[in-house]
Amino acid sequence: MAVVLSEDMVKEGYYFGLPPAALGASALLLRWTVAGVILLLLAAFIFYFFRDPERIIPADVGAFVAPADGRVVVVTDEENAGRPGKRISIFLAIWNVHVNRSPAAGTITSLKYCPGKFSAAMRESASSDNEQNVITLASESGEITFKQIAGLIARRVVCWKKSGDRVARGERIGLVRFGSRADLWLPRESELLVKVGDHVKGGSSVVAYWPPRAKSTQTRAQKQVSSEENLSTAGKRT
Repeated sequence: MAVVLSEDMVKEGYYFGLPPAALGASALLLRWTVAGVILLLLAAFIFYFFRDPERIIPADVGAFVAPADGRVVVVTDEENAGRPGKRISIFLAIWNVHVNRSPAAGTITSLKYCPGKFSAAMRESASSDNEQNVITLASESGEITFKQIAGLIARRVVCWKKSGDRVARGERIGLVRFGSRADLWLPRESELLVKVGDHVKGGSSVVAYWPPRAKSTQTRAQKQVSSEENLSTAGKRT
C-alpha cells in the first residue's frame, strides 16, 4: 500500500501523518498485517485532511470571499459592537479542506483568542461559546470580523497571522484541525450572495459584495473567475 505525499499539504500534516505511516510500515514488516493496514489508512487520511490546494482568487472590486470550505449553515442578521450587520456561518465537515483564508485584502487590526467549549460546530451556540480566534480586518470597504471556531472533534485553532499584518484577499491565515466552523460578519449595507445550504470554497467563492454591486454590473455567474491565469499571488504559498 502506497501513501502519496503531495506538496499541496500544510506542514502540520507531516507531523501528524508520518508517525502512523512509519508504524504501519514497521507493522507490515513484522507481519502484523491488520495493524499495519489500519495505521497506513490512518496516515493516508491525515495527509488528505491537511491538503492545501491552490485556489483561483477573484479580482472583483468589493468582493468578499468565503473564509473556509464547507456548507453555509447560518445566514442571519446580527449586531457586532453595536453595528447592525449580517453573519454567515460555514460548517467544515471532516472531509473539507481546513485551511482558512482571508475574506478580503486589508490590515488585521485585532486578533483575539477566546478559550471556550468544544460543542458540535453545527450548533448555533458554537459561534459564541466554543474556542475561537476572532479576527477583525480593516478592508478597503470598511471593518469586518471573521472567526475560526473549534468544534467537537477539532481541539485546536491555529492562526499564522498577528495583529498589524497586511493580508491579501484569499491569503492563507490558518487552520482548524479536524472539523470546525468559520463565521464571517459584514455590515448591513453589504450584499450577500449565499443562502443556507450553499457549498463554498475558501478564497474562491464570492459570498458578498460591499459596497453592493450596481445594477449595471455583470451577473454573479459572469463575475466568477474561471481561468488559472487569474490566480493571484494571494493564493500562492509563501
